[in-house]
Amino acid sequence: MTEDFYCDEVFSGKTKVTKVIETDNVLAYYHTKPFYPVHIVAVPKRHISSLITLEESDHDLLLELMSVIQEVASMVTEEKGACRVITNLGAYQDSKHLHWHIVFGEPLK
Repeated sequence: MTEDFYCDEVFSGKTKVTKVIETDNVLAYYHTKPFYPVHIVAVPKRHISSLITLEESDHDLLLELMSVIQEVASMVTEEKGACRVITNLGAYQDSKHLHWHIVFGEPLK
C-alpha cells in the first residue's frame, strides 16, 4: 500500500468506491476492505497527514469533515442502534492522510 491511499488511489480514480456522502471538500464512502459489518470512511479531499498535523487554517475543513461524520454516524446509529467513530495516529495510521472510520458491529477478523 502507498503512504497515502486516498490521494494515490481514491481521489485519482484508480480505486472505485461506493459513496455515502460527498461535498466539495469531503468524501464518505464504504471501506474497500471492511473490518466491520458496517465500515464507512470519511476523508477530506485536501491532503492533511493526520489529526495532530492540523493547522489553524484547516478549521473550516475540519468543521465540514465533522459535519459529514456526524451525518454518517447519525445514519448508522438510526439504522443499527449504535456506531463507533475512530481515527488512528502514528504507527496505527496505515494511510498518512487524515481519515475517520464510522463503524458498527464486531470486527470481522
